[in-house]
Amino acid sequence: MEEEELEFADELEAILHLTPEVQLAIEQVFPSQDPLDRADFNAVEYINTLFPTEQSLANIDDVVNKIRLKIRRLDDNIRTVVRGQTNVGQDGRLALEEAQKAIQQLFGKIKDIKDKAEKSEQMVKEITRDIKQLDHAKRHLTTSITTLNHLHMLAGGVDSLEAMTRRRQYGEVANLLQGVVNVLEHFQKYMGIPQIRQLSERVKAAQSELGTQILADFEEAFPSQGSKRPGGPSNVLRDACLVANVLDPRIRQEIIKKFIRQHLSEYLVLFQENQDVAWLDKIDRRYAWIKRQLVDYEEKYGKMFPAEWCMTERVAVEFCHITRTELAKLMRARAREIEVKLLLFAIQRTTNFEGLLAKRFTGSTLSDAAGKKPEPPPPSTNPFLEDEPGSEDSVLEKEEELERPKKPKAPDNPFHGIVSKCFEPHLYVYIESQDKNLGELIDRFVADFRAQGPPKVNSEEGGAVLPSCADLFVYYKKCMVQCSQLSTGEPMIALSTIFQKYLREYAWKILSGNLPKTSSSSGGLTISSLLKEKEGSEVAKFTVEELCLICSILSTAEYCLATTQQLEEKLKEKVDKSLAERINLTGEMDTFSTVISNSIQLLVQDLDAACDPALSAMSKMPWQNVEHVGDQSPYVTSVIMHIKQNVPVIRDNLASTRKYFTQFCIKFANSFIPKFINHLFRCKPISMVGAEQLLLDTHSLKTVLLDLPSIGSQVVRKAPASYTKIVVKGMTRAEMILKVVMAPHEPSVAFVDNYIKLLADGNPETFQKILDMKGLKRSEQSSVLELFRQRLPTPPSGADGGSSLSFSTPTPEQESSRIRKLEKLIKKRL
Repeated sequence: MEEEELEFADELEAILHLTPEVQLAIEQVFPSQDPLDRADFNAVEYINTLFPTEQSLANIDDVVNKIRLKIRRLDDNIRTVVRGQTNVGQDGRLALEEAQKAIQQLFGKIKDIKDKAEKSEQMVKEITRDIKQLDHAKRHLTTSITTLNHLHMLAGGVDSLEAMTRRRQYGEVANLLQGVVNVLEHFQKYMGIPQIRQLSERVKAAQSELGTQILADFEEAFPSQGSKRPGGPSNVLRDACLVANVLDPRIRQEIIKKFIRQHLSEYLVLFQENQDVAWLDKIDRRYAWIKRQLVDYEEKYGKMFPAEWCMTERVAVEFCHITRTELAKLMRARAREIEVKLLLFAIQRTTNFEGLLAKRFTGSTLSDAAGKKPEPPPPSTNPFLEDEPGSEDSVLEKEEELERPKKPKAPDNPFHGIVSKCFEPHLYVYIESQDKNLGELIDRFVADFRAQGPPKVNSEEGGAVLPSCADLFVYYKKCMVQCSQLSTGEPMIALSTIFQKYLREYAWKILSGNLPKTSSSSGGLTISSLLKEKEGSEVAKFTVEELCLICSILSTAEYCLATTQQLEEKLKEKVDKSLAERINLTGEMDTFSTVISNSIQLLVQDLDAACDPALSAMSKMPWQNVEHVGDQSPYVTSVIMHIKQNVPVIRDNLASTRKYFTQFCIKFANSFIPKFINHLFRCKPISMVGAEQLLLDTHSLKTVLLDLPSIGSQVVRKAPASYTKIVVKGMTRAEMILKVVMAPHEPSVAFVDNYIKLLADGNPETFQKILDMKGLKRSEQSSVLELFRQRLPTPPSGADGGSSLSFSTPTPEQESSRIRKLEKLIKKRL
C-alpha cells in the first residue's frame, strides 16, 4: 500500500512539474508568500521550519488540524472551479454561431454599399463628360489664338526686318531681331507646315544678309589697306555692333578680328625686324606705343563697341601675342647679340608691362576664341617677393626668412608670361652668366680666406661661421628669386644644377681644402706614425688656432647642410610641379655631412694622438717592480693635461652645435678606451702592487672621461646618457681585466671561473694575454688554457662555434687587437 502511494506521489509530482516560463507567469498573476506555493517546495525543510525543536512537537495536533483545514478549503475551491467549467464549451459554441451570423450580415451591407458607389460613379461620369469636352475645346482655342498672334507677329516682324535691313536701321533691327528670333522658337514644332518653314527661311536669310552687310560696313569704315581710317566712329556702326550681338557669334568675332588687325597694322610696320627700334634695347618704345594707342582707342572708339566685348583688353592681348611672336623671331635671328644685361633689361620691362595689364584688365578675354590663350602662370609661392633684389641679409635674417611661415598667396597675374615667355629659350645666357659669377665668387672666397686667415672666434657665442657661407646663400637667394620671376620651367632646373656644382666646390675648396693636414688624416695606420711612436718622439698637435679653424669649418658645414635642405624645398616650391622631382640636393647635403664627419675625425685624431706617448709610456713601465701604491701615475697626468688643453677649446667653439660636440666625445671615447685596453695588455708582467696602481690609474681616467663633456667649464652639465654608457662599459672592462690580474691563479678552477664571471669573454687570446700579464710561463699557461676551454659554457644550438660567450660580434678591444697585430708585423719589417 505504501509503495502504491509513493508511485502515485511520483506521478503526481511529474504531472505538476511546470516549465520556468509558466511558473513565472503564475507568480506574476497570483503572487504568494506561502512556502507551499513555491516551485522548489521541499517538504522536509517545511516540516523543520514548523518544528525546529523537540519542544515544538507538542503543538503537532494543532498544526495538523490547520493543514487539514487548508486542504479542505483547497478542495472546495477546486470543486467550484471544475463545476464552473462544465458549461463553458456549450456557451462558446453558441457565441461562435452568433459571431458568424453577424459577419454574414456585415458582408451583405458592404456589398450593398459597393453597388451604390459604382452607380454614383457612373452617374458623375455622365454628368462631367460634357464639361471635359468644353475644357478641351477651350484649351485648344486658347492655343490656336496664341499661335495665330505669334504667327501674325512673326510675319509682320519678318517684313519689318527685311525693310529695316535694306535701310540700315540697325538700332531698330537690334531689338526687332531678338523678338523675331524668340517668337520663331515657339514654331519649332510646326516646321512641317510650308508657310512656317518659309518664314523661318526668310529670317535666316535676313540674318545672313545682316551679317554680310555689317561686315561690309566695317570693311568700308576700317579698310585693311589703302586710305586712312576716318577720325571717329559712327552711330550706324555702334548700332551694327548691337545687331552683331544677336547674330551668329562668328560675325562678332570677325568684326573684332578685322578691327584689331587694322588697328595694329601700324605697329607691324613701325617695329619690323630691320628697324632699330625693334631690338631689345628699345623695347620700352613698343610698350609706350601700345599705351598711346589704348588711350587713343578709349577716346575715339570706347563708346562704339559694347562694354561686354572688352575691346580695349582684346587689343592689348593681341598686341602681346604679336610682340611675343616678333621678339621670338628677332632673338632667334640675332641670338649672338644677346647679352645678360640686355636680356634682363628686356625681361624686367616686359614683366612690368604685364603687371600693368593685370592692374588694368581682368583677363576675361584670354579664354575666348578671339585671343590665343597663354600658358597659365604657376602659383606664386615665393616668400621673398617683398624683398629688394639687391638687399644684403645677415645670416640670422636668412634663417628666419627660410623658417618663416608662408604669407597668404597673392592673386595670380593672368597676363604673366603672355609676352615674357619668348625670353625663356634664351635664358641660357642668364644661366651661363650666373655660372661664371658663382665661379668668380668661389675664387674670391678662396683668395680672401688665404689673405685674411681663419675667422676670429667669440668664446661666448661659439664657433664662427665663415662669412663667405652667408654671402654664398644670399647670392643664391637673389638668383633664385630673379630666375623664378623669369621662368619656372627648365631654366630653374638648370639654375639648380649650377647651385649643386658650386655647393660642392664650396664644400671642397673652402671647407675641406682649408682643414689642417695631419700625418694620418684618414685615421689609419701610417709608416710615419709608427716611426714616431718607435722613436718615442712627441706627435705634432694642432695649435689652438687650428682647432678653432676646424670647429669653424664644422659649424659652417652644419649651417650649409641645414640651409641646403631649405634651399631644396624653396626650389621645389618655385619650379613647375611637373619638374619638382628633378630637383635633388641630397648629394650636396651628403658632401657637407662628410665635411662634418671629417672635421670631427680630425679633432678626435688630434687628441687621440696627443695621448699616445703617455699610453706608450704606461706600457713600458716596469710594473713588476712597483713596491707601493701612490697617487696617479705621470702618464695619467699627461693624458688629463692633453684633455684639459683640447676639450674646452673644442666645446667653446662648438657651443652652437652641441650635438656635434657630443659626437666628438663619443668618437674619442670609442677610440681611446680600446687603445688604453690594448696598452694594458702590453703591461707585463705585473705584480699585485702594480695591478693595484694600474687599477687606481684606470679609475682616475674613468672619472676624467665621465666629466669630459664639461671639463674645465664653469657650468657643469650632465653628460649625455649615450656617452656615459660607452665610457662606463669600456672602462669597467679595463677594471675587470685588472681585477682578474690581481686574483691568484691558484687554484686554477677558481681563477678561470672568476675570469668568466668578470669578463664574460670566451676568446682564448684574451685569456692568454691576461696570463702573460700575470707573468706565467708558457708551460704553466697550457694547463690553465686547457681548463679554460673545458670550463667555457656550451653555446646554444644553432649558433656558430665562435669563442664568444654571450655575443657573436667582436668587441672594440678585439678589433683593436687585430690592428695591433698588423702594427707589430710592420714594426718588425721596419
